[in-house]
Amino acid sequence: MSQAELTGVITPRNPLWTFGILRSELVTTLRRRRTFALLGVLAAVPVLIGIAVRMETGGGGPSGGHDGGAGPAFLAQVTNNGLFLVFASLAATLPVFLPMAVAVVAGDSVAGEAGGGTLRYLLVAPAGRTRLLLAKYASVLAFCLVGTLVVASSALAVGALLFPVGDVTTISGTRIGFGEGLVRAGLIAVAVAASLIGFAALGLFVSTLTNSGIAAMAATVGVLITVQILDTIPQLDAVHPYLFPHYWLSFADLLREPVPWDGLVKNFTLQGLYAAVFGSAAWARFTAKDITT
Repeated sequence: MSQAELTGVITPRNPLWTFGILRSELVTTLRRRRTFALLGVLAAVPVLIGIAVRMETGGGGPSGGHDGGAGPAFLAQVTNNGLFLVFASLAATLPVFLPMAVAVVAGDSVAGEAGGGTLRYLLVAPAGRTRLLLAKYASVLAFCLVGTLVVASSALAVGALLFPVGDVTTISGTRIGFGEGLVRAGLIAVAVAASLIGFAALGLFVSTLTNSGIAAMAATVGVLITVQILDTIPQLDAVHPYLFPHYWLSFADLLREPVPWDGLVKNFTLQGLYAAVFGSAAWARFTAKDITT
């Protein structure tokens, strides 16, 4: 076998290789025991929140919980409408639980296989490094969506079981039907997943810097915690709009009537910028990475 084949620089002419490796990465990522464990933890968060609210209020009145001024008081509405448990759970998991789960998957995507010695065997197949990296990034994005939907589905089931459901009162004070509320919940779940694409690219880049999956996961989580802290320091408010988690809670605007799109557009634009910058950095590093030793 030639050195070119080992380093994966051959460009395939058959597009089926692209779909084949993408399917392989998706199946590998979503069938790992670690992935099931992460999804189990994410699914448990709405259960704990729902039980806590039910025990505190006895299901008979509005909760006094509040989001500390950082966002809409979704918890205060859970006892009135179980659908609000979806919004409360997404607001609770987005700052910490969801990105930490993404950090584990993204951080291990390249570094884990490099450390285990399986990455160079993947490159023997005529897929090319660029296609392999894109497939790995796509699998991380798929996990972002699956993880968000798991949180939303768990919250919807628990909310319907423990609390009444019905028409939804938006943040603006208007009322919408339960069906439209479900549609808004689905859109919010997609918006939350899209809020993680920049961080996923950052995690993928970190994963190309080392052959240790654990080190890549820890470094990615460390970056997340550091940036989250920086985003809370008032003296750094000039840089806050450029930090990837700054507009994460803008998904709450989808519960206003009419929907103000400014925060959402800023969030998606910022995530796209992070994805472009760190995706390009990951590509530059991965295509030059020595994986033959």
